[in-house]
Amino acid sequence: MLQDNMTAFEQHDHALCADAALSRAEGVARDRGLRLTPVRRRVLEILLEQHRAMGAYEVLDRLAVEGLGKQPPVAYRALDFLVQNGFAHRVQRLNAFTACQSSCAGGHAPAFLICRLCQTVAELDATSLRAALEADTASAGFTVERTTIEALGLCAACSEAA
Repeated sequence: MLQDNMTAFEQHDHALCADAALSRAEGVARDRGLRLTPVRRRVLEILLEQHRAMGAYEVLDRLAVEGLGKQPPVAYRALDFLVQNGFAHRVQRLNAFTACQSSCAGGHAPAFLICRLCQTVAELDATSLRAALEADTASAGFTVERTTIEALGLCAACSEAA
């Protein structure tokens, strides 16, 4: 069964949600001896502003307006750092990035629910789903190294509006 973090699709205090995720990231970075530079931190803050995925160039545009860099490598390096350390995820279907909403800081198997209309992205802990996949493929001698689970559909608000 999927462990859910459906906050993205529910009414909630988003400032509190974003602050908690940023605090978790800062604590994990400190514990691991990682440098959350001003640009990396700002990119994470930008991703945390909404429960949706953002493209690298959208992030870069925001950084440029704020005087933090105009060249694509600035955004890509920060996003790579955030993804490699579990503070953000790459959503393949959207070719975009979203802040990690899990308290596991990289130690989980995420699945993404993507609303095809509003582009809201909710993150689920799909550890049990991945374990089932690994068990099913083991009999064929196949070892799962990486999975990306992305479900496209409609959130409740968009379903009601449609």
